[in-house]
Amino acid sequence: LPLLLKATLLRLASGSYRPFYNGFYYNHIMNDDSDGQDKDFFSGAKLVVETSKDAVYSYSGASVTLPCHYRYEPDMGPKHKIRIKWSKLRDDYTKEKDVLVAIGKTHVAFGDFKGRAHIHQASRHEASLVISDVRLTDGGKYRCEVIDGLEDERDVVDLRLQGIVFPYQPARGQYRLNFHEAERVCQEQGAILANFNQLFQAWSEGLDWCNAGWLADGTVHYPIRLPRRPCGGMHLAPGIRSYGPRDRHLHRFDAFCFSSALKGEVFYLDRLAGMTLEEAKQSCQDAGAEIARVGQLYSAWKLLGLDRCSAGWLADGSVRYPIVTPRAGCGSAEPGVRSLGFPSKGRFGVFCYKER
Repeated sequence: LPLLLKATLLRLASGSYRPFYNGFYYNHIMNDDSDGQDKDFFSGAKLVVETSKDAVYSYSGASVTLPCHYRYEPDMGPKHKIRIKWSKLRDDYTKEKDVLVAIGKTHVAFGDFKGRAHIHQASRHEASLVISDVRLTDGGKYRCEVIDGLEDERDVVDLRLQGIVFPYQPARGQYRLNFHEAERVCQEQGAILANFNQLFQAWSEGLDWCNAGWLADGTVHYPIRLPRRPCGGMHLAPGIRSYGPRDRHLHRFDAFCFSSALKGEVFYLDRLAGMTLEEAKQSCQDAGAEIARVGQLYSAWKLLGLDRCSAGWLADGSVRYPIVTPRAGCGSAEPGVRSLGFPSKGRFGVFCYKER
């Protein structure tokens, strides 16, 4: 034990030991000391960090700026270099992943933010985060953290993607997906599992669906606008019905997927006699495109106004058609994407997708 204690003290005294705090090493290089000595900064001024109180909205493929500014009370003159750290949070505000750290004009982005994230500093006390080529998985809460010596302040901003939530069940029927399968089928359809805020927004815009589905946090819900007996009973008010967290391996439900803006266009092809699924795939390829996925059709309907009263194949083997303006012979009286299910045979047109 004395030998171990001696070794520990020697390590602490050596230059190789660097104390760790908030993801940064506090040494003479990082503190920008000209005399090469470690130094803690207590300025006597209060550090204040502020982000947008309102959610910031963007869409897939765009660039977005998450605003963050800091100041000192009372105001201080030019100071030594401060540290800026951005993190992505879970809904419960625990950290999900590091996004970026910056000191002066030097920054390092992490994970799938590499090459897509940088700091925007148009003014002396700005620490805004810019994310380019926004992805579906980028939506959520972000924490801006400013570190000045041993002072550490932070604030949180919410990035929300404009898009659409759609319920999904596979060809084999209702309530066949565990959580991991639900994640996969949404990705296969050009989407991700929706979060609760996205489902709530869809409900507020009119989504009414009596089948329970997985959300991104492993909980199960379904949105009801018109209470009815098979959907929780007549006595409950309209709202989001919740089954709470479910076992991600054992329990099986449908999925609520979320899709955002498209980088291309969805268009319809047909032949006089229609097409089988394989013929439909080939027709899209011949047109320099690919057969569209379900999420792409929903996005084209909701965000681009695609309206077509002709059923067409999609990549998952389903047959659907989008209606913006309801009319006779085109399904129900409400706008939406109509589904004819997963026909094992039959001849239809096809919806194709081509990137710009």
